[in-house]
Amino acid sequence: MPINSDHIKEKINTQFGDGVLAWDDSSDILCVEIKSEINLKVLTYLYDEPSLAFQFLTDLTGIHYPEKTGNEIGVIYHVHNLKENTRLRIKIFVPVGKPDVYTASGLFSGANWMERETFDFFGVNFIGHPNLKRVLNVDEMDYHPLRKEFPLEDQTRIDKDDEMFGR
Repeated sequence: MPINSDHIKEKINTQFGDGVLAWDDSSDILCVEIKSEINLKVLTYLYDEPSLAFQFLTDLTGIHYPEKTGNEIGVIYHVHNLKENTRLRIKIFVPVGKPDVYTASGLFSGANWMERETFDFFGVNFIGHPNLKRVLNVDEMDYHPLRKEFPLEDQTRIDKDDEMFGR
């Protein structure tokens, strides 16, 4: 029988109290937003606590909300208790000017590559990561391509001029 949401909420709220910012159970997966500075503590607790046993990292990715001043960059973890077939989404947000997050690569070996990819595309600095460097883009890039900092297309392109289409 899967672990129920109330049990997960109770355990995390009891252990981390003020570090828990919000819960969302409106979708098929329970989601918790926590303070960024306790991400590794929460992940370790979820891994080690026998009644939770979230010992598999399914996914780790980033997101950019430029309108959320002071919390523009998000890191999202999906952890899974394989025995009970229960998943949990964990969200943290950091400022774009200082996107520092503690690495989970010591806890989940699969986090190594996912954190490198998140660094590459969003610029998240995973503190303590053993080899944080670009993994898909060239080293010479001086920007992070999945941040919403650039227009979707070049506004000066002449082939996109309305006059060329008779408008």
